[in-house]
Amino acid sequence: MVRAIVGANWGDEGKGKITDMLAKESDIIIRFQGGSNAGHTIINNYGRFALHLLPSGVFYGHTTSIIGNGVALNIPFLVKELESLVSQGVPMPHILVSDRAQILMPYHVLFDTYEEERLGGKSFGSTKSGIAPFYSDKYAKIGFQVSELFEDEAALKDKVQRVCETKNVLLEHLYHKPLLNPDEVLAELMEYKKMVEPYVCDVSAYLHDAIKEGKNILLEGQLGSLKDPDHGIYPMVTSSSTLAAYGAIGAGIPPYEIKEITTVVKAYSSAVGAGAFVSEIFGDEADELRRRGGDKGEFGATTGRPRRVGWFDAVASRYGCRIQGATEVALTVLDVLGYLDEIPICVGYEIDGEVVKDFPVTYKLEKAKPVLKTLPGWKCDIRGIKKYEDLPAECRNYIETIEAELGVPVTMVSNGPGRDEIIMRK
Repeated sequence: MVRAIVGANWGDEGKGKITDMLAKESDIIIRFQGGSNAGHTIINNYGRFALHLLPSGVFYGHTTSIIGNGVALNIPFLVKELESLVSQGVPMPHILVSDRAQILMPYHVLFDTYEEERLGGKSFGSTKSGIAPFYSDKYAKIGFQVSELFEDEAALKDKVQRVCETKNVLLEHLYHKPLLNPDEVLAELMEYKKMVEPYVCDVSAYLHDAIKEGKNILLEGQLGSLKDPDHGIYPMVTSSSTLAAYGAIGAGIPPYEIKEITTVVKAYSSAVGAGAFVSEIFGDEADELRRRGGDKGEFGATTGRPRRVGWFDAVASRYGCRIQGATEVALTVLDVLGYLDEIPICVGYEIDGEVVKDFPVTYKLEKAKPVLKTLPGWKCDIRGIKKYEDLPAECRNYIETIEAELGVPVTMVSNGPGRDEIIMRK
């Protein structure tokens, strides 16, 4: 059975923990899009980890972890991440890398940084991990696929020469930065070949056989619905599709094989980077939520940037679940809200004097004001509770209000950062 684990909102919903937990019953875990530009924080018996490129199932000896063809593959980053795990006592995971994955190059990071500098106050709030230039090159057909490392070196050298010519025009005339040396770029690719060779595999064929054998497979998405380039808050989005539907493409499996779509929803809202965020809060109220949030506060797992925070947004979350095709919801970080006497939730947007319940396009979103409904808080620590019926009545009311707003069953409630701090509602 194939299950996708994806985010309903801006990312940072806690997908890593849910993947890590469900990986126990899985055989294969696949990253199908994105790169090392966002992180998944995981706390388990080995310690606390922020994974960026590796799938969140790498902590189990029985699993195979796959980098799918849809991923922006930063090869040295992957090798360092593996070395870091092993140095912290984690057994070396079984890793496969798709021969159709494309390589994120150091010049992608440079171009990302240069472009953000050039845009100044109109920048996209990029993590400067090279993601937008990488996907631009992929779709302009001037990227390097892993398989090309193993072709005739003369052909690769010729392509490197052509790519550098294009890049150097921009470097010289737009950014006024040092030019690329084709010989150095080719040497980097040859180094990457040595690094990645042990892991390279025809992933699509491997998964075809695994599905026929009845293996349990998890597709792990990065970021969330609202960062999708088509269906998110464009242009303040990422550069690869964050939707479960893309999991079929980014892993190389038929779409009808995805049977379950577990969509992770946060009990309040948070976001890293720029873009419309209707339920955002500010000042002392935001500082308090940010300080208490997550495992070590609301700070980006990759950048360390303070996350923007706000109340639960039913409009955005309902849309996020719908566009993902959610079959179930995992509600996370509920324990964080135990300090509040009352908890507002955003149940509508007021735009030009009209209240709407459907998530709008970006230019309307920029004008939206939150319509808030206030629920009573439960004023206690709910960590350690294992049964749903043992939660305070106000807490159950909060969950059931969210469930009614989403129109999707909340089957898992996370009440702490640890792997086992979860209440199953099935």
